Amino acid sequence: MDAEEARAAARRIVNDPTLTFHQRRHYLAGLAEGLLDYPPLGDEAAEALNKQIICDLFEGPAPYRARYILPDYGRALARGSDHLELDPPGDLDEALNFLLIMYTQVPSITGYPVYLGDFDKILEPFVTGVDDETLRRKLRLFWIAVDRMLPDAFVHTDVGPGDSRITRAVFAVDRELKQVVPNITFKVDPELTPDDLIEDAVTTVFETAKPHFVNHPLMVRDLGEDYAAVSCYNSLPVGGGSHTLTRLNLKAVAELHQGGIETFLADTLAHYVELTAQVIEARIRYLVEEARFFEHDFLAREGLISLDRFSAMFGVFGLAEAVDVLMEAEGRPGRYGHDAEANEVSYRITRRVSDLVAARPLPYCEGNDGRAFLHSQSGIDTDIGVTAGTRVPIGDEPGMLEHIRAVAPHHDLFQAGVSDIFHVEDTARRNPRAMVDIIRGAFAEGMRDFTFNLATNGFIRITGYLVRKCDLENFDAEGARHGSTTFAAGAERNSHVTTRNVKRVVSRESSPRPAS
Repeated sequence: MDAEEARAAARRIVNDPTLTFHQRRHYLAGLAEGLLDYPPLGDEAAEALNKQIICDLFEGPAPYRARYILPDYGRALARGSDHLELDPPGDLDEALNFLLIMYTQVPSITGYPVYLGDFDKILEPFVTGVDDETLRRKLRLFWIAVDRMLPDAFVHTDVGPGDSRITRAVFAVDRELKQVVPNITFKVDPELTPDDLIEDAVTTVFETAKPHFVNHPLMVRDLGEDYAAVSCYNSLPVGGGSHTLTRLNLKAVAELHQGGIETFLADTLAHYVELTAQVIEARIRYLVEEARFFEHDFLAREGLISLDRFSAMFGVFGLAEAVDVLMEAEGRPGRYGHDAEANEVSYRITRRVSDLVAARPLPYCEGNDGRAFLHSQSGIDTDIGVTAGTRVPIGDEPGMLEHIRAVAPHHDLFQAGVSDIFHVEDTARRNPRAMVDIIRGAFAEGMRDFTFNLATNGFIRITGYLVRKCDLENFDAEGARHGSTTFAAGAERNSHVTTRNVKRVVSRESSPRPAS
């Protein structure tokens, strides 16, 4: 972009009547960052990046903050913060005030914190002697403040897997307020999480499309006990995070390939995985060695994040189209999500990517033993004709059981998150325990993540974040307070996310599982 093009782009931003002041400032900052040179890359990696075969998700060519940062809020509350001139809080009011202040100082790719802490754990020391009504009232005010001060749907908190008054208060307040922010993850453990608490979460989904549910034992296996899901299903170590999220377009790689599936797996895919790793390495080295983020940020100085808890995220998307391209090239029928042979090809692709990523060392990634975390990237608003992550294309999803069994084998490979979204009929309201059974069954099938929504409530889950339908309807004329609604409007125009197939929740007697 030359100087004249940059001036024209800046003028469009400052004159855009649908953007708030803060949104204009954020976009202007991104425009300025985009004028900088990219870290040194080889010719092939640079070409693949330029052609969007490899996508850096518009993080900017000179990263000066880690993309996803998960501060250890429990440590901060226990010790206080010299940088913020805050003593350790002594009661619930002081703790909530401390957190609101701290959130404003946590950097991220969006300008807002993607992680607010595991609420039930970090607030537990402060609720002794606080009755349920008072707890709910204080949390309600805090919830309103978070939504108004951090108007971005990628802001995220976690609860579970155990039962607690705080978790139940979070669900109750979220049902009452019906806000976009914060997004919520509920950690579910088959042994620790009671059915009535899962049901409480399910009834919250009926109202607000939150929370989404993660398979806690599987997460602990890959990330340890101290993990959190943030932003769009991105699971990372607490006290650490991810330097960058760079993704590989599997559809584009398949379209470039000349030959059959075997040579695709052996050669073409391996080549582009290596080029993606080169982009990731260049970005990490700039962040750590040139911008020196971990030397100057107060979160690192005060031990609230640590470089050895960070890694990078290697994302993939367009699996569905890649499978279909490769099947067609070999003259084989069937399509991903519906055909056993096509599904098996998809599993071979993700296993191959997983093996390649696990074999490729990267600098400053001690948070995952010197390797990137594999991530099934859930899409962005500019994706056209390509499906998010390892999902089945929108509008082509099979029934609930078939859908779960088709995608579940992928989930085991994606330590840093994988997501599938299920829209269900409004009749599920009459039997929330059926959804409890489906969630437990999905985890038993190997799902890492289960997200569902009613087709009729006031929210749309876009990729992993939420938008209110009324905000989307009025966006073109009025803009929106939540900056993330901009991306949602683009996703609806380009990917038609509101057209996901709606699934009935039925019993095995009326929809029997085929004998194996």
